Amino acid sequence: MKSITLLGIVLAILGALALIYQGFDYTRRKNVIDVGPIHATVDDQRHVSLPPILGALALAGGIALIVVGARQKT
Repeated sequence: MKSITLLGIVLAILGALALIYQGFDYTRRKNVIDVGPIHATVDDQRHVSLPPILGALALAGGIALIVVGARQKT
């Protein structure tokens, strides 16, 4: 498989996932108190939003790369 076609497939999949999920969540653990044998932590959950235009551009770019890769002769 050509590398440009493979890149197009990966970009199209990432673009579709960005449109479907519109972001991702992650959890960060922070130490609040660390005194001797006493330890207290806090789990901080964050959400990173991805704009729909970013997903649409990635999907369109991936499709364009797949078409260009298919038209190129080996």
